[in-house]
Amino acid sequence: MSEYPERSNFRIPGTGGPVSGAPTAVPAGASFVASYRARLRTAGNLTLAWLVAIWGVFLLNLFSGGYLNSFGIRPLDTAFLPAIASAPFLHSGFAHIMGNTTVGSVAAFLIGLSGKRTFLGVTFICITVAGTGTWLLGGAGTNHIGASGVVYGWVSYLVVRGFYNRSPGQIIVGTVMLFAFSGMIHGFWPQAGLSWQGHLFGAIGGVIAGATIGSMPRRSGGGS
Repeated sequence: MSEYPERSNFRIPGTGGPVSGAPTAVPAGASFVASYRARLRTAGNLTLAWLVAIWGVFLLNLFSGGYLNSFGIRPLDTAFLPAIASAPFLHSGFAHIMGNTTVGSVAAFLIGLSGKRTFLGVTFICITVAGTGTWLLGGAGTNHIGASGVVYGWVSYLVVRGFYNRSPGQIIVGTVMLFAFSGMIHGFWPQAGLSWQGHLFGAIGGVIAGATIGSMPRRSGGGS
């Protein structure tokens, strides 16, 4: 349904009076501006919701003395399979959450421009693939927490989606992201105290999302 109210512009011959209910055409430029503003608002709200979620849990975890960290992913322990959903919201300290906040905010906003459905679909795939891969190969006796797997997935998705969508604009955005955050490649190297498995499988999840989820913005009304 159009976002613009109908206006009367037809007149009764000889009277100059308008005919009620006759709509005028909405200028194409005005429609584009309204659509773009709606996309910006959606992207901003989704990014804010994500930040509120991870920072809210972080502060709650501080008050609990770090107790919530026990809900991280513990590989090959079936009792901790549900932790695939909770682990991305847990962080070990300020530096940890800030690293995911900075890169994650940019990536979340860019994906959010394609709409809520795309954002939630991409995020679900990244969380699932990153968490499952970590649970399988993370190493017995370890505990994995943090949103970095999701962030790696988001960035990976932004890098590859343009090729699947055949969108020059998205390819340019992906190329900029690749160079801007090229240092993230170090996160794939096995290191003590670093969940490189989460990073690797998160990135794989992003590629899967790029191949399976269309992310071209809608040009007309409707959608979610």
